[in-house]
Amino acid sequence: MLKKILTLISILGLLTALPATSPGKESNPKVLIKTSKGNIIVELYPDKAPITVKNFLSYVDEKFYDGTIFHRVKKGFMIQAGGISENLTGKPTKPAIRNEATNGLSNKRGTIAMGRGDPIHSITSHFFINQVNNSAGLDHRDNTPGGYGYPVFGKVIKGMNVVDAIANTKTMTKNGVPNVPRQPIFIISIRRIQE
Repeated sequence: MLKKILTLISILGLLTALPATSPGKESNPKVLIKTSKGNIIVELYPDKAPITVKNFLSYVDEKFYDGTIFHRVKKGFMIQAGGISENLTGKPTKPAIRNEATNGLSNKRGTIAMGRGDPIHSITSHFFINQVNNSAGLDHRDNTPGGYGYPVFGKVIKGMNVVDAIANTKTMTKNGVPNVPRQPIFIISIRRIQE
């Protein structure tokens, strides 16, 4: 009997030493956004937004965002980037992808989502980070262009203080474009990281 108890204790000890994740199960991908105001780490959700995450990471892997700016900054709303240079020239993008705004994720403070134009499925490279809870205005409500929403595909896990600092930057209208930071805020790089 004592031998069985000791064996059971040994097995339980081994089980508690194993990692919490299942073998072969990968954690969600993470990216480090290095900006001229500091670093932001974002965890991505490929299980909820597979098309969006794949699209975003393809731009990241090609270093598409390096040297671009946050071109639209609205305190109490969000900060937006996505391939715009300091002189407000846009970089050529890949074909648009399907909008995954029906994935159940909400545009809450700290989430990252893709920007789009009036057509529902016009998502390319532009992304934004919500500084506040914007779910009432940006989540999927209906299947019209105005109500379809913006797909959340991840969340800031470190660096919301940097997001807030960027959002609190003074802005201006430049070349007819509103909400451009007076002093450019650069994306130095975006890279995948292990954390």
